[in-house]
Amino acid sequence: MKISALFILSLSLILPISASFASALSSNERLVYDVSWTGVKAATAVHELSTNGKEMRIVSTTRSAPWLDSFFKVDDRAESVITRGSGDRFGTPKLKVESKDLLNKTQQSDAISARTFDSLSCVYYVRTLDLVPGKSVYVDIYDCKRLWSTEVKVLRREEIVTPLGRFKTIVVKPELKAEGFFARTGDVTVWLTDDALRIPVQMTTKVKIGKITATLAGGSYWPKNGE
Repeated sequence: MKISALFILSLSLILPISASFASALSSNERLVYDVSWTGVKAATAVHELSTNGKEMRIVSTTRSAPWLDSFFKVDDRAESVITRGSGDRFGTPKLKVESKDLLNKTQQSDAISARTFDSLSCVYYVRTLDLVPGKSVYVDIYDCKRLWSTEVKVLRREEIVTPLGRFKTIVVKPELKAEGFFARTGDVTVWLTDDALRIPVQMTTKVKIGKITATLAGGSYWPKNGE
C-alpha cells in the first residue's frame, strides 16, 4: 500500500503570537530526524521554522526510506503559519478555524478558543512554556476537525545519549485524544533540551506492533547573529 498525503490547516486571521513566544525560538530553525520502527530506520522527517517580518512559517515533511517505499510509501507535508499580533497574548478576534482536506476535497469551519493551535504549531508553543517536573501545562489543539483541550504532563529531568551526543532534557508526555503531529496510537513521550531552546531531541510512540522513535540527527537550530 502506498500513501501520499497533504493536509493544510489554515486559521481565520491566522493566529497572532506574543513577543515572548517569538523570542523563545531561533528565527530560523531546521530539525532533521531519523525515524525508526523497532530499531530499523523507516523514514526521515524535517521540521523547518522560518521568519519573514511578522510571519512565522512551520513546515514538516516526512519521507519513507527506500526499502519501505515498495509496500508502504510515506510522503507527507504539513504547514502552519503564525502571524505576530498586537499585545502580549495569543488569540484571534473571530475565534474561527477553516480546515481543508485536500484528499477528500472537503472544507469545514469551526469555532475555536482564544488560545488554539494546530497539531504542528502546538509543539513550538509548548517549547516556550515554563516546564516544571510534576506539573502539567494545557493547550487547545484543533485537529481531526475538532477542538481538543490537551494536557501535557511534565514528567522529569533526564540525561540521554543520542548519535549527536549527550543532552540534559525535560521529558513531557502529551495526553492527545486525536491523531496529528503525535499519532494517538499509544503513549507518546518527548525529550526537550533543558535550556532556553527546548529542542525536541527525541520522540517515541508505541504502535500496535513495536515502537516508533524519532531522534534528532542534524539540522541548524542554535541561534546565530543575535537571533
